[in-house]
Amino acid sequence: MEFSKLKSWVSGSNDSFFPIQNLPLGVFSTKENGMKRICSRIGDYVIDLSLLHEEKFLNIQSIQQSHLKNEFLNDLIRLGKNVSTELRNQLIELFSNEGNSGLTNLIKCLISIHECSLHLPIQIGDYTDFYSSREHATNVGIMFRDPANALMPNWLHLPVGYHGRASSIVVSGTEIQRPSGQIVIKDGEAPVYSKSRQLDFELEMAFVIGKENRMGDPIPIQNSIDHICGFMLFNDWSARDIQKWEYVPLGPFLGKNFASTISPWLVSLEALAEFKCNGPDQTPTPLSYLNPEAERNFDIQLEIFINDTKICTSNTKYLYWSISQQLAHHTVNGCNMRIGDLCASGTISGPESTSYGSMLELAWKGTKPIVLNDGTTRTFLQDGDRIKMIAFAQNDNYKIGFGSCEGRII
Repeated sequence: MEFSKLKSWVSGSNDSFFPIQNLPLGVFSTKENGMKRICSRIGDYVIDLSLLHEEKFLNIQSIQQSHLKNEFLNDLIRLGKNVSTELRNQLIELFSNEGNSGLTNLIKCLISIHECSLHLPIQIGDYTDFYSSREHATNVGIMFRDPANALMPNWLHLPVGYHGRASSIVVSGTEIQRPSGQIVIKDGEAPVYSKSRQLDFELEMAFVIGKENRMGDPIPIQNSIDHICGFMLFNDWSARDIQKWEYVPLGPFLGKNFASTISPWLVSLEALAEFKCNGPDQTPTPLSYLNPEAERNFDIQLEIFINDTKICTSNTKYLYWSISQQLAHHTVNGCNMRIGDLCASGTISGPESTSYGSMLELAWKGTKPIVLNDGTTRTFLQDGDRIKMIAFAQNDNYKIGFGSCEGRII
């Protein structure tokens, strides 16, 4: 059967965000078994890969129990894309309608998602945050600089980025404590120490490094996809008032490093192959090491909710700088990437006001309050607010989801 029309025997999976075409990787535990271990997901079920291996359903020589009874995906990723692809193909064979439906030992490897706790799936060594949305960069430039020169001179020539804090990246569902720091209440006055009064989110997509390069060896743009093992949805929480006071001259610091939230599932590029699309025209033409392929972006819809009110609909196709260009630029100086390193896109904003990926833009620096379903308004986030981001790619045959990226402010 044609892959795009393939169906699974697992109840409810075919019309879900986790059909047979998805099969992301994650890490889970249960109340009965607190050990963290590697899993996949189909429909509303977690696939216990270590149990699947014990029951001899997985027949991949390179994969051992130590790779699957593991609190992180790094060791499995380190085996290479060929192994990950073989694992994916065996799961497709096992759980498709043309596979082994009805086998008792196979069914017992499925655990209801409602009985599982999901954990941070990647041991993140280094984290880089880019600034790859032209609409977002332009909006920020208009608000804080000369509207006629919103973009800095370098922005159209290279993917701007900064090195972030990996230790404060947490999995979806983790509560976020409002940060404190220096803020300036009125321009021209001395700073005060205070809790942030302008707490914000940033809608981003992150990619995970799945193949290393040696220090001194750049990753050519034509090879960059070989070094990326998948995508995860990402929220880069931002304290705008702390950030505004501190960022000159070295950029973001305390306004960013207190927390970032990531979705629990690593979605492979193979699962997203049908959703590649053209990116925006790039003028001036980038330097040769950044020359992109035509279909360099992905058509992935993004949505943001505050307390169940949808406030934004955006898409990764709007990114001016693609993941290939981001990684090629990151390593052009010989920077060495390691398994599990994370690179985030920066805020993804679209051309319409409803597609802006941050409160800073949606409420336009506090001048256009957002009305929620309960009648209350927001210019920035309040304590108790629940932020939920979702992402999915969709065609006529199936949807590919990422799981939600959620956090509540305390």
